[in-house]
Amino acid sequence: MEQLSEIILNVVGRAPEWIRKDLAGSDALARERAEEALAAMIADAIAKSGAQ
Repeated sequence: MEQLSEIILNVVGRAPEWIRKDLAGSDALARERAEEALAAMIADAIAKSGAQ
């Protein structure tokens, strides 16, 4: 579980500025797009690490 947390923290730490801005914004569609992009980045990092 610790490895998974490290992977997620690493991805969140290198998230592009547009994702950070949209996650904090009031536009629901932009927030949803940012959430989906961040989730895809996290899923990709987990898949590449072999962590489960």
